[in-house]
Amino acid sequence: MTTTQNLPHSSSKRIKMVSLVMLILILPVCLADRAQETSALAVTQNDGMDEDVQVDDDLDPEDLEVFQPTNQWQSLKPGQAVPAGSHVRLNLQTGEREAKLPDSIQETTGLNRKKVTAKDSNSFSAQELKEALKKLKEEAISLADEEAQAAVRSQYRPLEELKKDLEDLSAMMETDFQVMTRLVQQFNNSQASLEEKVTALLDLEYLVHQVDNAQDLISLGGLQLIINTLNSSEPILQEHAAFVLGSAVSSNPRVQVEAMEGGALQKLLLLLGTDQPLPVKKKALFALASLLRHFPFAQQHFLKLGGLQVLTALFRSRGSESLRVRVVTLLYDMIIEKELISQSGLDAVPDASHEERLRQYSQVALLPLLSEQGWCNLVPELLASPEHDMREKALRSILVIMTPCRDFYRQDSGLASFLTSIQEQYTALAESEREHGEDDGYFGELLALVESVLGKLR
Repeated sequence: MTTTQNLPHSSSKRIKMVSLVMLILILPVCLADRAQETSALAVTQNDGMDEDVQVDDDLDPEDLEVFQPTNQWQSLKPGQAVPAGSHVRLNLQTGEREAKLPDSIQETTGLNRKKVTAKDSNSFSAQELKEALKKLKEEAISLADEEAQAAVRSQYRPLEELKKDLEDLSAMMETDFQVMTRLVQQFNNSQASLEEKVTALLDLEYLVHQVDNAQDLISLGGLQLIINTLNSSEPILQEHAAFVLGSAVSSNPRVQVEAMEGGALQKLLLLLGTDQPLPVKKKALFALASLLRHFPFAQQHFLKLGGLQVLTALFRSRGSESLRVRVVTLLYDMIIEKELISQSGLDAVPDASHEERLRQYSQVALLPLLSEQGWCNLVPELLASPEHDMREKALRSILVIMTPCRDFYRQDSGLASFLTSIQEQYTALAESEREHGEDDGYFGELLALVESVLGKLR
């Protein structure tokens, strides 16, 4: 009887022990879940609206180690991380850990997840984050470029503004013809002061160096006005008028012809043959040389009008020593010019214009007149100058007038003696040049000229 009653009591005791063991095993897991819920989730107000948080199922490969919980229990793989706030349990039947979203997720995290969902199209994947970062980088670079461009633009004026300024400047700019018209009017104005007229002449002289401008001066009536000014009672106007004339006719055949027809040659010879200030004679001699150069017609009239006698008197006049080398250079150029034209005529193909030039130069008989008017004696006077440049001009001129003057030079023992002395001087200077590595130096050239003159006198 006693045994029968004790068996049920023993079985009941074992059942209680098993239940207690299971409770001990399960209780820590539940307590951990509850602690995780309490610590990770915060209760927020959701304005009475419940909204499920959606999770992007299209995962980037980099997201495989992160567990994505749902409302259903799912098994956890080894190594997977569980998002904070998820329910985790141990399945006693399978022995696997499982996790799911807590039932109160809408109340505890719905608002935060809703904000993220609303802003980022319901999900954020790693690929989307990469693209967002790339876009931010491109925008930063673009912003930096815009700032750099803005900094550059701030240093320069806008293109439209520059165009407008250029248009205004073009409207204000005068052409050379307009400037010359204004200058001629200013010079011809009877109310203009002497200083204003001189300024106009200086500006005209600068402009007429161009061939077209010099020819425009003819159409403006300015050339004849300049020629007439050579007769002015104001020496300073005569000086600058001769300067403008010389620049205008230089290497400009059309203007040379117009100047000859306007009486420029006669007026220039008058200035050189009368008592005038030295600056006036310098500019008049410059204008005469420019008018005669490469113009045989003018050279013929120069000789017919007694131009050589004028130059002879100018060379001998006291106080005009500085003009002597200019006078000799003018005569030298006329002789060499005729010789070159004659030599080129031997090889040139005959044509009407060339034949006419040869005919005109043949009528310029300068060399005989030089001998008649004492230039055989005048030219060697330049050798007494200590300036090597003047000596060079004299030696070259002696060589070109050697034909009509050879007999005179052979009888002049003083000339031969002086040439011998400067030969020794230039020999020493040429030797010094060669010692310094100048085989074809300036003094070597002068020595060759002296030896050439001495050779023709023997």
